[in-house]
Amino acid sequence: ISIPSSVTHIGKYAFSECSSLTQITIPSSVTKIEYRVFYVCSSLTQISIPSSVTQIEKDAFRGCSSLKQISIPSSVTQIGDNAFRECSSLTQITIPSSVTQIGNDTFSYCSSLKQISIPSSLTQIRSYAFFKCSSLIQISIPSSVTQIGNHAFHECSSLKQISIPSSVTQIGIYAFC
Repeated sequence: ISIPSSVTHIGKYAFSECSSLTQITIPSSVTKIEYRVFYVCSSLTQISIPSSVTQIEKDAFRGCSSLKQISIPSSVTQIGDNAFRECSSLTQITIPSSVTQIGNDTFSYCSSLKQISIPSSLTQIRSYAFFKCSSLIQISIPSSVTQIGNHAFHECSSLKQISIPSSVTQIGIYAFC
């Protein structure tokens, strides 16, 4: 699907549970990926997010189990709770330095996620952010981070190397177990 440039807003649930949707191109006229817009689009493998987007809301891509990679443009400043939760085919993701906040459970249950780049713009890693990312091998936490939330990396069974900077003052319960 290619959405025309005349579209400036895509409403909540617009493509939610479209199980046959495989790819979509969002026009540069759109500035926000709304709540559950692509929720459980289980066949979605490819999506192009334009540099006009500044916010990815809660549950936006939750359950897109066929999504293998996604490029988040440097215009994005916020990624909501559960935004990529249960994207079980996602293997890598780079969070741009423009992002100052990622929500709770943002990448939880991304069981194929092997690599993630956390930008120095983040000051906290929220609760359950990478919960059950069972393929994640190593994580380097930037010196800007002061808090690691509850269960942030809980049940990341392949995690072998963690670098925690001296800037961290709080580590939540079950953060790395």
